[in-house]
Amino acid sequence: MSGVIDQAMILAAGLGTRMNELTADRPKAMVEVAGRPLIDHAIDRLKSAGIKRIVVNVHYCADVLERHLATRSDVDIYLSDERHALLDTGGGIKHALHFFEGRPFVTHNCDTIWAERETENLSALLAQFDPEKMDALMLLALRDTSLGFDGKGDFFMSDTGALQRRGNADAAPFVWAGVQVIVPDLFEQTPDTAFSTNIVWDRAIRASRLYGLALRGTWMHVGSPDAVTDAEAYLSEF
Repeated sequence: MSGVIDQAMILAAGLGTRMNELTADRPKAMVEVAGRPLIDHAIDRLKSAGIKRIVVNVHYCADVLERHLATRSDVDIYLSDERHALLDTGGGIKHALHFFEGRPFVTHNCDTIWAERETENLSALLAQFDPEKMDALMLLALRDTSLGFDGKGDFFMSDTGALQRRGNADAAPFVWAGVQVIVPDLFEQTPDTAFSTNIVWDRAIRASRLYGLALRGTWMHVGSPDAVTDAEAYLSEF
């Protein structure tokens, strides 16, 4: 599974219920931040890192997103249709595996944005991925400096980049920034119905094959109207 990683999946099938009126007639991926839909922020970021093929899963207001994606002729985009049933994160990725031909690929949540200056974090993530020792490599943000996230943190990271869950600890320093490189083999023997990516991450942790890379910059989880406002304010001054 060596070679250049040039394919990705944007997870855009969620209902976006926390966005309230902003998603009354559109999917969360079409909510605008700084004058551009979230989906375009993700596509442009992936393109700049050398991604050639992007798969987007669709469910709620799928036609709205499909029409918008048809206007993007600068990159190859394929739809993974989940109109029949929402498959959650893991099930949605598994449903789209046939697009990736058994090679590692990026997954990118549609509601994640970050501001960076000197470091191109996505390019660094692709360069660091090592399929000989990793089943997945996550981009992680520092919990204390993130915007739009108020949880206790997700992971502890060792000096080698190996990850462990927060578990029963009061807090963990890192939160998943919504982007990872992952191998298709990790989805073997998983349900054919809806399931969370947590299932395969825990499998990778047990095999000591889940790793992380600390994001350099400011990560923004854009999951609510207030988070949209905060992200736009930050980006306007960045």
